[in-house]
Order: sequence, then C-alpha cells, then structure tokens
Amino acid sequence: MARTKDPAVRTLLIERAAHMLRVREPITLRSLVAGTGVSTMAVYTYFDGMDGVWKALRQEGFTRLAARFAELTTSADPVRDLAALIASYLANALDHPDLYRVMFDAAFELEDLKAADATLEHLVQAALRAREAGRFHPDVVPLELAIQSWTIGHGLASLVANGPLPLETLDHCVPMLTALYVSVGDEPGGCRRSVEDGWKQLRLGQPGSSRSTPSDP
Repeated sequence: MARTKDPAVRTLLIERAAHMLRVREPITLRSLVAGTGVSTMAVYTYFDGMDGVWKALRQEGFTRLAARFAELTTSADPVRDLAALIASYLANALDHPDLYRVMFDAAFELEDLKAADATLEHLVQAALRAREAGRFHPDVVPLELAIQSWTIGHGLASLVANGPLPLETLDHCVPMLTALYVSVGDEPGGCRRSVEDGWKQLRLGQPGSSRSTPSDP
C-alpha cells in the first residue's frame, strides 16, 4: 500500500531549493535534502527527480501569487482594483524573494502553465471593467494594459526584492501607474486617488519576510 504524501515535505523541499538558489549554493540531490530529515528518495516521491523540483519551484511562485490575488475583493472602482493587484504583486515578491527570483526563469518548465497565466487574467479583467466603466478609452486593449501594468510592477520588484535599490523605490509605482492610466483616458485627479487607494494593498511583513511597508506616497 502506497504511503500518503505529506504536503509539508514537498513545501519544505521547494523552499529549501529556492533558498539555495538565492545564496548560490550548488543544488544536488543530496545537498537538497541535507539537514531536512528526509531522504533522497523524497525527491523522487514528490517530484519524480530533480527536473520536477525546478518545475515545482517556478509553479510555487505563481501559486502564492494567485493566493495573494484571491485575497483581494472587487470594489466599485476598477482602477483602484488594478492598482491593488500590482501592489499585491509587489508585496508577494518581497515576501517571497527566493521564489520570485525563479518564477520567470524560462529555463525551467511550469507544472501548470494555465494556472500561471490565470494570474495575469486578474489584471486583464480589472482593465476590462475600467474600460467598460468609461475610465479608459473604448479602444484600449485590456490584455495590453494588463501587461504594461505588470511590467511596471515587475521592474520595481526586480530592482528591490533581489536588487540593489531600497524599499522606498516602490513608492515610484503610484506616479508611474497614474501616468499609464491617464495616458489611456482616465482623469488625472480621480486616477491618482484610485491608484493611491489601491496602493494600500501593499502589505508587507508576512511570515518569512524581513521587509516593512514603505512610506505612503
């Protein structure tokens, strides 16, 4: 009779692999399990080998991002909601910098590409609602605007989560998102207020994070 798999063991090995990548420690079958209390067989039991570890590592980053997005509630202000998604994206990156580092490494496949794509769909739907509400021009393509918004968040996260710039750099996100949304039709004053309201979703300091929330813009 097969033994029941323990999800905690899988998570333990994923987080250890992410940490080893961050500190540039060579990852082998034996080094991955060293000090964890599990045997090398666990790597095959839970991942079918080291290639499966890399796939799971990337997937876990998107899984946690999806969970973060799921915590958000939809409001009557779609521009606020779009900014809130980017704020949550940044918070997730800073709370889990090890996983964030490998989320977009295309050298490793994903276990479930559709699940990863679903995270972008959250932004697409918010952009669509903003267009339908008359906040953006009728010819705005929600997918394109979602990607542009994500690009702003990704650039800042890359420079701060695992990069050389201080946490306060994230404050640039508010004027950058505001400028983007005004450029596609939103009214400047109302847009700024919406983005600032969404920015309040930048809640850092989750378990495992040494970061604190940057100052309000």
